[in-house]
Amino acid sequence: MTTRPRRPTTAGRNYSPLRSAVILTLSFLLPLLWHAYSDRLSEINVPALWRRSEGVVGESSLNATSPAPVFANQQTEDAARMLQDLRRDSGKWNSNHPRYRLLNSLKAYLRYGEERTADLDTWRKRYKKLSREQRSNLERTVGYTNKLNTVEALMIKNSGLAEDILSYGLKFYGVARLELDEFVEDTKNETNKQKGNTLYAVKHFVRDWSNEGLYERQTTYPCVLDAVRKEFPATSPSTPAKILVPGSGLGRLGHEIAALGDFEVTMNEFSYSMNIAYHYITTLSSVNASAIHPYIDWWSHRATTADLTRSVSFPDNISILSQPSISLIEGEFTTALKPHLGTYDALVSHFFIDTATNILTYLETIHAMLKPGGVWINFGPLLYGSMPTLQLSLDEVIAMAESLGFELEQPGEGCGRVMGFDSRVRGAHVPYAHDEESLNRNAYLAQHWVARKKK
Repeated sequence: MTTRPRRPTTAGRNYSPLRSAVILTLSFLLPLLWHAYSDRLSEINVPALWRRSEGVVGESSLNATSPAPVFANQQTEDAARMLQDLRRDSGKWNSNHPRYRLLNSLKAYLRYGEERTADLDTWRKRYKKLSREQRSNLERTVGYTNKLNTVEALMIKNSGLAEDILSYGLKFYGVARLELDEFVEDTKNETNKQKGNTLYAVKHFVRDWSNEGLYERQTTYPCVLDAVRKEFPATSPSTPAKILVPGSGLGRLGHEIAALGDFEVTMNEFSYSMNIAYHYITTLSSVNASAIHPYIDWWSHRATTADLTRSVSFPDNISILSQPSISLIEGEFTTALKPHLGTYDALVSHFFIDTATNILTYLETIHAMLKPGGVWINFGPLLYGSMPTLQLSLDEVIAMAESLGFELEQPGEGCGRVMGFDSRVRGAHVPYAHDEESLNRNAYLAQHWVARKKK
């Protein structure tokens, strides 16, 4: 069980009367402003959280066509529910509270540059411990100090991107900078576990939204997209198929599915680090509008320093970002989607089910989300996390799925080899976090199946 950090407290802190008044006023006014604005949104039928480029109350620079009225209403309701959950007085205030987790992720983006600089300072100190002769030889031969200086300059560039993401995150979620600063002070003695998640999220720009990530997407998306096409060969705007994509990360697969035809795609992501980065990328209005140096935080497996320091631009595709038929429900998969039980025609789990603490609960939730006759399309490995309560082998996962009321079907061709214990389950060798220039390769035998909920 994860140890919960102490509850932030203001005891012993000295606030000026003016500062206290500002905090109190903001905490009172923001919910009222939201309710007033949401009333206006219901009139014009455009969900608040789809007005991205200028924050919660701005107009979208993408000028996307408004979604269908029913879906737009769902988006508005989901947005209102999310903002309600984010209120401090909504539930017990601790490290599991949605607003606490949001602030922790914003804090990680705020301290991104500071923490990268601290890492570099450590590397410099270690270098200085080498003998004078070794350092002299290194400087003459490879210019190691210049390499450190180059990486420092690139870390500053990356921190600029983190600041942009933070700035939009504050605006999008309606969090005052003063509140974040107070949270940082209150939690200064706590270890922020979001540090690694933020690094992971930022590097997902490469995997999801860059040309460098194309090879990986081309090896992991086709089985899923082909299964969706096969299941829904003909859809129309009047009868769009509803598809749920849990564990959506930075959203590329959800957008690819929406681009196939008349679909209403609901994405779900628990990590605020991911969600903050996703909301940021939807503000970009041109191809390769932003860039990151994604490899400078870890120097292993590099053929050349040029490979280490190279930049990756994103996004590689703008038109796919502007689709109105996509919504994002933020929160834990097994609880955040309860208002939508039994409403989806299909659920796509892509590199997802092994993220569960209790995979059986995930399977039960997947079953509950689908309509009778709905289809579950899975693709991904079984790499359980560090603290799972249940670790099932593949054949056990299939057996439990069938016990819940799923019937496996034969998947499409070209999705890997047939697994020995069941011809309806395929295994495909696929890369993960692929970097063509790296001396290292990460890969899985990803499992693919299509299962239908019994009517």
